[in-house]
Amino acid sequence: MEFNIEKIVTAGNKGKGIRSDCFVTMELQESGGIQLEIQSKVIVFYGESIKHLALSMLEFFEIANAKLLIEDTGAIDCVLSARIEAVIKQLIKTDKNYLPEMISSNLYSTLKDRNRFSRLYLPGNSPSLMLNAGIHKPNAIILDLEDAVAVDKKFEASFLVRNALRAMDFYGAERMVRINQIPRGIDDLVYLIPHNVNLLLVPKCEEAEQIKILNNKIDELKKLHGITNPIWLMPIIESAKGIMNAYQIAQSADNIVSMAIGLEDYTADLGTKRTYEATESFFARSMVVNACRAVGIQPIDSVFSDIADMEALKENVLKSKALGFDGMGCIHPRQIGVIHEYFAPDVAEIEKARKIVLAFDEATEKGLGVVSLGSKMIDPPVVKRALKTIELAVNMGKLSKEWRSE
Repeated sequence: MEFNIEKIVTAGNKGKGIRSDCFVTMELQESGGIQLEIQSKVIVFYGESIKHLALSMLEFFEIANAKLLIEDTGAIDCVLSARIEAVIKQLIKTDKNYLPEMISSNLYSTLKDRNRFSRLYLPGNSPSLMLNAGIHKPNAIILDLEDAVAVDKKFEASFLVRNALRAMDFYGAERMVRINQIPRGIDDLVYLIPHNVNLLLVPKCEEAEQIKILNNKIDELKKLHGITNPIWLMPIIESAKGIMNAYQIAQSADNIVSMAIGLEDYTADLGTKRTYEATESFFARSMVVNACRAVGIQPIDSVFSDIADMEALKENVLKSKALGFDGMGCIHPRQIGVIHEYFAPDVAEIEKARKIVLAFDEATEKGLGVVSLGSKMIDPPVVKRALKTIELAVNMGKLSKEWRSE
Protein backbone atom coordinates (compact mmCIF):
# COMPACT_ATOMS: atom_id res chain seq x y z
CA MET A 1 0.00 0.00 0.00
CA GLU A 2 1.40 3.39 -1.03
CA PHE A 3 1.21 6.32 1.44
CA ASN A 4 1.52 10.02 0.68
CA ILE A 5 3.26 11.59 3.68
CA GLU A 6 3.28 15.34 4.43
CA LYS A 7 0.31 16.23 2.29
CA ILE A 8 -2.79 17.80 3.87
CA VAL A 9 -6.09 16.92 2.19
CA THR A 10 -9.72 17.83 2.83
CA ALA A 11 -13.24 16.68 1.94
CA GLY A 12 -16.72 17.92 2.74
CA ASN A 13 -18.33 21.30 3.31
CA LYS A 14 -18.24 23.86 6.09
CA GLY A 15 -19.27 27.45 6.66
CA LYS A 16 -22.43 29.44 7.17
CA GLY A 17 -25.59 27.56 6.32
CA ILE A 18 -23.93 24.15 6.03
CA ARG A 19 -25.76 21.42 7.91
CA SER A 20 -25.94 17.61 7.99
CA ASP A 21 -22.37 17.51 6.68
CA CYS A 22 -18.80 17.61 7.95
CA PHE A 23 -15.43 18.94 6.83
CA VAL A 24 -12.57 16.51 7.26
CA THR A 25 -8.86 17.41 7.20
CA MET A 26 -6.22 14.71 7.24
CA GLU A 27 -2.43 14.44 7.18
CA LEU A 28 -0.39 11.24 7.30
CA GLN A 29 2.73 11.15 9.48
CA GLU A 30 5.79 8.96 9.92
CA SER A 31 5.03 8.34 13.61
CA GLY A 32 3.03 9.60 16.56
CA GLY A 33 -0.05 7.38 16.27
CA ILE A 34 -3.54 8.72 15.61
CA GLN A 35 -4.25 12.31 16.61
CA LEU A 36 -8.01 12.77 16.30
CA GLU A 37 -9.84 16.04 16.93
CA ILE A 38 -13.61 16.38 16.70
CA GLN A 39 -15.39 19.74 16.61
CA SER A 40 -19.17 19.50 16.85
CA LYS A 41 -22.08 21.26 18.53
CA VAL A 42 -23.51 17.83 19.32
CA ILE A 43 -20.29 16.28 20.58
CA VAL A 44 -21.85 15.56 23.98
CA PHE A 45 -24.41 13.29 22.30
CA TYR A 46 -22.50 11.90 19.33
CA GLY A 47 -18.82 12.48 20.03
CA GLU A 48 -18.09 8.87 21.01
CA SER A 49 -19.98 7.57 17.97
CA ILE A 50 -18.01 9.84 15.60
CA LYS A 51 -14.76 8.85 17.29
CA HIS A 52 -15.55 5.14 17.00
CA LEU A 53 -16.40 5.45 13.31
CA ALA A 54 -13.25 7.43 12.51
CA LEU A 55 -10.95 5.05 14.36
CA SER A 56 -12.63 2.02 12.82
CA MET A 57 -12.07 3.42 9.34
CA LEU A 58 -8.42 4.25 10.00
CA GLU A 59 -7.90 0.71 11.25
CA PHE A 60 -9.76 -0.71 8.24
CA PHE A 61 -7.44 1.14 5.86
CA GLU A 62 -4.38 0.22 7.97
CA ILE A 63 -3.46 3.77 8.90
CA ALA A 64 -1.49 3.92 12.15
CA ASN A 65 -0.08 7.47 12.11
CA ALA A 66 -2.18 10.45 11.10
CA LYS A 67 -3.73 13.75 12.14
CA LEU A 68 -7.47 13.80 11.55
CA LEU A 69 -9.74 16.78 12.18
CA ILE A 70 -13.52 16.39 11.84
CA GLU A 71 -15.62 19.57 11.86
CA ASP A 72 -19.13 18.21 12.16
CA THR A 73 -22.43 19.98 11.44
CA GLY A 74 -24.74 17.05 12.10
CA ALA A 75 -23.60 14.49 9.52
CA ILE A 76 -25.09 11.02 9.71
CA ASP A 77 -22.78 8.00 9.61
CA CYS A 78 -22.90 7.38 5.85
CA VAL A 79 -21.93 11.01 5.23
CA LEU A 80 -19.14 10.93 7.80
CA SER A 81 -17.73 7.73 6.35
CA ALA A 82 -17.90 9.12 2.80
CA ARG A 83 -15.93 12.21 3.81
CA ILE A 84 -13.34 10.24 5.76
CA GLU A 85 -12.88 7.73 2.94
CA ALA A 86 -12.46 10.57 0.45
CA VAL A 87 -9.52 12.03 2.38
CA ILE A 88 -7.98 8.62 2.98
CA LYS A 89 -8.05 7.76 -0.69
CA GLN A 90 -6.36 11.02 -1.59
CA LEU A 91 -3.46 9.87 0.57
CA ILE A 92 -3.19 6.13 -0.06
CA LYS A 93 -3.67 3.76 -2.97
CA THR A 94 -5.96 0.89 -2.04
CA ASP A 95 -8.66 -1.31 -3.56
CA LYS A 96 -10.55 -1.53 -0.25
CA ASN A 97 -13.91 0.21 0.17
CA TYR A 98 -15.63 1.11 3.44
CA LEU A 99 -19.28 0.52 2.61
CA PRO A 100 -22.30 1.25 4.79
CA GLU A 101 -24.83 -1.54 4.98
CA MET A 102 -27.46 -1.47 2.25
CA ILE A 103 -30.75 -0.69 3.98
CA SER A 104 -33.63 -3.00 3.12
CA SER A 105 -35.83 -0.16 1.81
CA ASN A 106 -33.31 0.41 -0.99
CA LEU A 107 -33.33 -3.12 -2.37
CA TYR A 108 -35.78 -2.40 -5.18
CA SER A 109 -35.57 -2.26 -8.93
CA THR A 110 -37.88 -0.21 -11.16
CA LEU A 111 -39.99 -1.03 -14.21
CA LYS A 112 -39.15 0.18 -17.68
CA ASP A 113 -42.49 1.95 -18.18
CA ARG A 114 -43.06 3.36 -14.68
CA ASN A 115 -44.32 6.92 -14.29
CA ARG A 116 -41.60 9.52 -14.65
CA PHE A 117 -43.63 12.74 -14.37
CA SER A 118 -41.10 14.32 -12.01
CA ARG A 119 -37.38 13.95 -11.37
CA LEU A 120 -35.95 16.02 -8.52
CA TYR A 121 -32.34 17.11 -9.06
CA LEU A 122 -30.10 17.10 -5.98
CA PRO A 123 -26.44 18.23 -5.98
CA GLY A 124 -24.28 15.17 -5.46
CA ASN A 125 -22.10 16.83 -2.84
CA SER A 126 -24.84 18.28 -0.62
CA PRO A 127 -26.10 15.66 1.86
CA SER A 128 -28.55 18.00 3.61
CA LEU A 129 -30.69 18.11 0.46
CA MET A 130 -30.67 14.32 0.11
CA LEU A 131 -31.79 13.34 3.59
CA ASN A 132 -35.52 14.08 3.34
CA ALA A 133 -35.95 14.40 -0.42
CA GLY A 134 -38.13 11.30 -0.65
CA ILE A 135 -40.88 12.70 1.59
CA HIS A 136 -41.86 15.12 -1.20
CA LYS A 137 -42.83 12.08 -3.30
CA PRO A 138 -41.15 12.81 -6.63
CA ASN A 139 -41.28 9.93 -9.07
CA ALA A 140 -37.49 9.98 -9.11
CA ILE A 141 -34.56 11.52 -7.28
CA ILE A 142 -31.46 12.49 -9.25
CA LEU A 143 -28.15 12.58 -7.41
CA ASP A 144 -26.18 14.85 -9.72
CA LEU A 145 -22.47 14.26 -10.26
CA GLU A 146 -22.23 16.53 -13.30
CA ASP A 147 -23.08 20.25 -13.46
CA ALA A 148 -24.16 20.55 -9.82
CA VAL A 149 -20.71 19.53 -8.51
CA ALA A 150 -17.61 21.70 -8.81
CA VAL A 151 -14.72 20.07 -10.65
CA ASP A 152 -12.51 19.95 -7.55
CA LYS A 153 -15.32 18.30 -5.56
CA LYS A 154 -16.25 15.51 -7.97
CA PHE A 155 -13.93 12.91 -6.39
CA GLU A 156 -15.39 13.30 -2.91
CA ALA A 157 -18.94 13.53 -4.27
CA SER A 158 -18.56 10.05 -5.74
CA PHE A 159 -18.22 8.53 -2.26
CA LEU A 160 -21.16 10.53 -0.92
CA VAL A 161 -23.47 9.49 -3.76
CA ARG A 162 -22.38 5.84 -3.40
CA ASN A 163 -23.13 5.90 0.33
CA ALA A 164 -26.43 7.71 -0.19
CA LEU A 165 -27.58 4.99 -2.61
CA ARG A 166 -26.83 2.40 0.06
CA ALA A 167 -27.94 4.06 3.26
CA MET A 168 -30.46 6.87 2.65
CA ASP A 169 -34.18 6.13 2.39
CA PHE A 170 -35.72 7.72 -0.70
CA TYR A 171 -39.21 6.36 0.03
CA GLY A 172 -39.63 4.37 -3.15
CA ALA A 173 -38.56 7.08 -5.60
CA GLU A 174 -36.61 5.82 -8.59
CA ARG A 175 -32.97 6.40 -7.66
CA MET A 176 -31.21 8.08 -10.54
CA VAL A 177 -27.70 9.46 -10.90
CA ARG A 178 -26.60 11.93 -13.53
CA ILE A 179 -23.07 10.86 -14.34
CA ASN A 180 -20.44 13.11 -15.85
CA GLN A 181 -20.18 13.55 -19.57
CA ILE A 182 -18.68 10.60 -21.45
CA PRO A 183 -15.82 9.64 -21.28
CA ARG A 184 -15.39 10.96 -17.72
CA GLY A 185 -18.71 9.47 -16.73
CA ILE A 186 -17.32 5.97 -17.26
CA ASP A 187 -15.19 6.47 -14.13
CA ASP A 188 -18.34 7.21 -12.11
CA LEU A 189 -19.76 3.74 -12.71
CA VAL A 190 -17.63 1.91 -10.13
CA TYR A 191 -19.34 4.04 -7.44
CA LEU A 192 -22.84 3.32 -8.78
CA ILE A 193 -23.37 -0.03 -10.50
CA PRO A 194 -22.69 -2.28 -7.46
CA HIS A 195 -24.86 -0.11 -5.22
CA ASN A 196 -28.36 -0.58 -6.66
CA VAL A 197 -28.75 2.55 -8.73
CA ASN A 198 -31.94 2.28 -10.81
CA LEU A 199 -31.22 4.65 -13.71
CA LEU A 200 -28.31 6.63 -15.10
CA LEU A 201 -28.79 9.96 -16.85
CA VAL A 202 -26.27 10.43 -19.66
CA PRO A 203 -25.63 14.16 -20.12
CA LYS A 204 -24.71 15.89 -23.37
CA CYS A 205 -25.30 12.73 -25.35
CA GLU A 206 -24.62 13.29 -29.04
CA GLU A 207 -24.00 9.86 -30.57
CA ALA A 208 -25.20 6.29 -30.19
CA GLU A 209 -21.58 5.23 -29.75
CA GLN A 210 -21.50 6.93 -26.34
CA ILE A 211 -24.33 4.67 -25.17
CA LYS A 212 -22.52 1.58 -26.44
CA ILE A 213 -19.32 2.55 -24.59
CA LEU A 214 -21.33 3.15 -21.42
CA ASN A 215 -23.21 -0.14 -21.64
CA ASN A 216 -20.02 -2.11 -22.22
CA LYS A 217 -18.69 -0.86 -18.87
CA ILE A 218 -22.05 -1.38 -17.16
CA ASP A 219 -22.15 -4.99 -18.36
CA GLU A 220 -18.58 -5.54 -17.19
CA LEU A 221 -19.35 -4.24 -13.70
CA LYS A 222 -22.65 -6.10 -13.44
CA LYS A 223 -20.90 -9.36 -14.27
CA LEU A 224 -18.06 -8.64 -11.83
CA HIS A 225 -20.43 -7.91 -8.93
CA GLY A 226 -23.21 -10.36 -9.79
CA ILE A 227 -25.77 -7.63 -10.43
CA THR A 228 -29.03 -8.90 -11.95
CA ASN A 229 -31.32 -5.89 -11.52
CA PRO A 230 -31.82 -3.79 -14.65
CA ILE A 231 -29.96 -0.49 -14.90
CA TRP A 232 -31.91 1.88 -17.11
CA LEU A 233 -30.53 4.77 -19.13
CA MET A 234 -31.89 8.23 -19.91
CA PRO A 235 -29.75 10.08 -22.46
CA ILE A 236 -30.02 13.87 -22.21
CA ILE A 237 -29.92 15.68 -25.55
CA GLU A 238 -28.30 19.10 -25.11
CA SER A 239 -26.85 20.15 -28.47
CA ALA A 240 -27.78 20.64 -32.11
CA LYS A 241 -25.77 17.54 -33.01
CA GLY A 242 -27.60 15.52 -30.37
CA ILE A 243 -30.97 16.64 -31.71
CA MET A 244 -30.08 15.55 -35.23
CA ASN A 245 -29.00 12.14 -33.88
CA ALA A 246 -31.90 11.75 -31.44
CA TYR A 247 -33.53 8.78 -33.19
CA GLN A 248 -30.25 6.86 -33.49
CA ILE A 249 -29.54 7.46 -29.80
CA ALA A 250 -33.05 6.49 -28.70
CA GLN A 251 -32.88 3.11 -30.43
CA SER A 252 -29.26 2.33 -29.59
CA ALA A 253 -29.89 0.10 -26.53
CA ASP A 254 -32.69 -1.94 -24.96
CA ASN A 255 -32.09 -0.44 -21.51
CA ILE A 256 -32.90 3.11 -22.66
CA VAL A 257 -36.29 3.82 -21.09
CA SER A 258 -36.55 7.52 -21.74
CA MET A 259 -34.75 10.43 -23.34
CA ALA A 260 -34.64 13.98 -22.04
CA ILE A 261 -33.80 17.36 -23.50
CA GLY A 262 -31.65 19.92 -21.69
CA LEU A 263 -32.69 23.33 -22.95
CA GLU A 264 -30.14 25.52 -21.18
CA ASP A 265 -27.23 23.88 -22.97
CA TYR A 266 -29.20 23.42 -26.18
CA THR A 267 -30.09 27.09 -26.53
CA ALA A 268 -26.52 28.04 -25.64
CA ASP A 269 -25.33 25.75 -28.43
CA LEU A 270 -27.69 27.53 -30.84
CA GLY A 271 -26.47 30.90 -29.64
CA THR A 272 -29.95 31.98 -28.64
CA LYS A 273 -31.80 32.72 -25.40
CA ARG A 274 -34.26 30.41 -23.70
CA THR A 275 -37.69 32.05 -23.37
CA TYR A 276 -41.02 31.26 -21.71
CA GLU A 277 -42.64 31.09 -25.16
CA ALA A 278 -40.09 28.38 -26.11
CA THR A 279 -40.37 28.99 -29.85
CA GLU A 280 -36.59 28.68 -30.08
CA SER A 281 -36.77 25.06 -28.85
CA PHE A 282 -39.96 23.87 -30.57
CA PHE A 283 -38.10 22.00 -33.29
CA ALA A 284 -35.72 20.32 -30.86
CA ARG A 285 -38.44 19.28 -28.42
CA SER A 286 -40.55 17.89 -31.25
CA MET A 287 -37.57 15.91 -32.52
CA VAL A 288 -37.04 14.36 -29.09
CA VAL A 289 -40.73 13.49 -28.70
CA ASN A 290 -40.92 11.92 -32.15
CA ALA A 291 -37.70 9.95 -31.67
CA CYS A 292 -38.97 8.57 -28.38
CA ARG A 293 -42.41 7.67 -29.70
CA ALA A 294 -40.88 5.98 -32.72
CA VAL A 295 -39.01 3.52 -30.49
CA GLY A 296 -41.51 3.30 -27.63
CA ILE A 297 -39.70 5.14 -24.82
CA GLN A 298 -40.68 8.13 -22.68
CA PRO A 299 -39.87 11.68 -23.83
CA ILE A 300 -38.89 13.89 -20.88
CA ASP A 301 -38.81 17.68 -20.99
CA SER A 302 -36.23 20.06 -19.51
CA VAL A 303 -36.38 21.68 -16.07
CA PHE A 304 -38.22 24.94 -15.42
CA SER A 305 -35.78 27.21 -13.65
CA ASP A 306 -38.10 29.76 -11.97
CA ILE A 307 -38.93 28.06 -8.66
CA ALA A 308 -41.13 30.93 -7.44
CA ASP A 309 -43.62 31.24 -10.31
CA MET A 310 -46.05 28.33 -10.02
CA GLU A 311 -48.47 29.74 -12.59
CA ALA A 312 -45.70 29.95 -15.19
CA LEU A 313 -44.68 26.40 -14.29
CA LYS A 314 -48.26 25.25 -14.82
CA GLU A 315 -48.35 26.83 -18.28
CA ASN A 316 -44.98 25.26 -19.09
CA VAL A 317 -46.22 21.81 -18.03
CA LEU A 318 -49.37 22.14 -20.13
CA LYS A 319 -47.32 23.15 -23.19
CA SER A 320 -44.93 20.29 -22.55
CA LYS A 321 -47.74 17.76 -22.26
CA ALA A 322 -49.37 19.15 -25.42
CA LEU A 323 -46.12 18.55 -27.30
CA GLY A 324 -46.17 14.91 -26.19
CA PHE A 325 -43.77 14.83 -23.24
CA ASP A 326 -44.40 12.41 -20.36
CA GLY A 327 -42.63 14.39 -17.62
CA MET A 328 -39.95 16.90 -16.78
CA GLY A 329 -37.14 17.61 -14.37
CA CYS A 330 -37.52 19.84 -11.32
CA ILE A 331 -35.03 21.71 -9.19
CA HIS A 332 -37.15 22.37 -6.09
CA PRO A 333 -39.65 20.20 -4.18
CA ARG A 334 -42.37 22.85 -4.50
CA GLN A 335 -42.50 22.14 -8.25
CA ILE A 336 -43.42 18.48 -7.81
CA GLY A 337 -47.12 18.94 -7.03
CA VAL A 338 -47.74 21.18 -10.03
CA ILE A 339 -45.88 18.83 -12.36
CA HIS A 340 -47.85 15.81 -11.13
CA GLU A 341 -51.21 17.56 -11.31
CA TYR A 342 -50.90 18.81 -14.86
CA PHE A 343 -49.04 15.88 -16.43
CA ALA A 344 -51.69 13.56 -15.01
CA PRO A 345 -54.73 12.84 -17.19
CA ASP A 346 -57.54 15.36 -16.81
CA VAL A 347 -61.28 14.61 -16.58
CA ALA A 348 -61.85 14.70 -20.34
CA GLU A 349 -58.88 12.41 -21.04
CA ILE A 350 -60.01 9.94 -18.39
CA GLU A 351 -63.58 9.82 -19.72
CA LYS A 352 -62.40 9.32 -23.31
CA ALA A 353 -60.04 6.54 -22.22
CA ARG A 354 -62.83 4.92 -20.22
CA LYS A 355 -65.14 4.85 -23.25
CA ILE A 356 -62.38 3.37 -25.44
CA VAL A 357 -61.58 0.58 -22.99
CA LEU A 358 -65.27 -0.23 -22.41
CA ALA A 359 -65.77 -0.42 -26.19
CA PHE A 360 -62.76 -2.73 -26.39
CA ASP A 361 -64.17 -4.92 -23.60
CA GLU A 362 -67.53 -5.15 -25.38
CA ALA A 363 -65.92 -6.05 -28.72
CA THR A 364 -63.78 -8.69 -27.03
CA GLU A 365 -66.82 -10.26 -25.31
CA LYS A 366 -68.63 -10.46 -28.68
CA GLY A 367 -65.57 -11.94 -30.38
CA LEU A 368 -65.29 -9.03 -32.78
CA GLY A 369 -61.98 -8.39 -34.50
CA VAL A 370 -62.74 -4.71 -34.92
CA VAL A 371 -63.29 -2.17 -32.16
CA SER A 372 -65.29 0.97 -32.81
CA LEU A 373 -66.46 3.93 -30.78
CA GLY A 374 -69.34 5.69 -32.48
CA SER A 375 -68.34 5.99 -36.12
CA LYS A 376 -64.59 5.76 -35.45
CA MET A 377 -62.46 2.63 -35.61
CA ILE A 378 -60.09 2.09 -32.69
CA ASP A 379 -56.63 0.72 -33.38
CA PRO A 380 -54.66 -1.37 -30.82
CA PRO A 381 -52.18 1.48 -30.06
CA VAL A 382 -55.16 3.71 -29.16
CA VAL A 383 -56.48 1.07 -26.76
CA LYS A 384 -53.01 0.68 -25.24
CA ARG A 385 -52.77 4.44 -24.61
CA ALA A 386 -56.26 4.44 -23.12
CA LEU A 387 -55.33 1.62 -20.74
CA LYS A 388 -52.25 3.57 -19.70
CA THR A 389 -54.40 6.65 -19.02
CA ILE A 390 -56.78 4.56 -16.92
CA GLU A 391 -53.88 3.06 -14.98
CA LEU A 392 -52.48 6.51 -14.25
CA ALA A 393 -55.87 7.81 -13.18
CA VAL A 394 -56.40 4.89 -10.79
CA ASN A 395 -52.89 5.16 -9.34
CA MET A 396 -53.32 8.88 -8.73
CA GLY A 397 -56.76 8.51 -7.13
CA LYS A 398 -58.63 10.20 -9.97
CA LEU A 399 -60.56 7.03 -10.77
CA SER A 400 -61.65 4.17 -8.55
CA LYS A 401 -60.47 0.61 -9.15
CA GLU A 402 -64.11 -0.32 -9.87
CA TRP A 403 -64.38 2.20 -12.71
CA ARG A 404 -65.82 -0.35 -15.17
CA SER A 405 -68.98 -0.70 -13.08
CA GLU A 406 -69.45 3.01 -12.41
